[in-house]
Amino acid sequence: MLKIAPDGYPFIIILAIITVLVYAFGKPWIAVLFLIITLFMVLFFRDPERTTPGDKGVFVSPADGKVILIKDVYEKDYLKSDSKEISIFMSIFDVHVNRAPCDGIVNLVQHFPGQFLAAHKDAASIKNENTVMVLGANDGRILVRQVAGMLARRIVCKVKAGDALRRGERYGMIKFGSRLDVYLPKDTEIKVNLGEKVKAGETVIGIKEAN
Repeated sequence: MLKIAPDGYPFIIILAIITVLVYAFGKPWIAVLFLIITLFMVLFFRDPERTTPGDKGVFVSPADGKVILIKDVYEKDYLKSDSKEISIFMSIFDVHVNRAPCDGIVNLVQHFPGQFLAAHKDAASIKNENTVMVLGANDGRILVRQVAGMLARRIVCKVKAGDALRRGERYGMIKFGSRLDVYLPKDTEIKVNLGEKVKAGETVIGIKEAN
């Protein structure tokens, strides 16, 4: 049975009711249009189960989508340290539920209003509306940034400071196309390539080198 993210039920139920009403009032072709939109919402808000690897020191992808950026950076605002940044672009056809990249305690969650530039542009990470989560893990502090896109107007983050997350655990989603940036410790061995498709909670994106 297809699992649906709870955030999707209001959209699906309202559209389903509209579809039935339009059909009942003798507008079958218009009802077909609303039925298609309803089915798209079901597809968009799907939330499949994932098999999360249990290997020590592994970081998994926090989002479904395509890797659009991998680079060494100095994260100056929160981590204040050299990091490995990986950015993942989620199209409207990807699963949009976000998952924790590793075990840890949420240190901080902060939301910023902003613009709605195309999510694949580098400037979107800073200029667009976004929500930052800093996760304190055994392998170092991790930063995950949910970034809104041109269509995405709603970022959902269901955790707060002090909450504990397990690797692969659901913690939020971004609705209708978006981007997610994750900052890993600088000595992480990156396991994905530019253009690669990844799955949240399942694809290994990096392994922390043993000290």
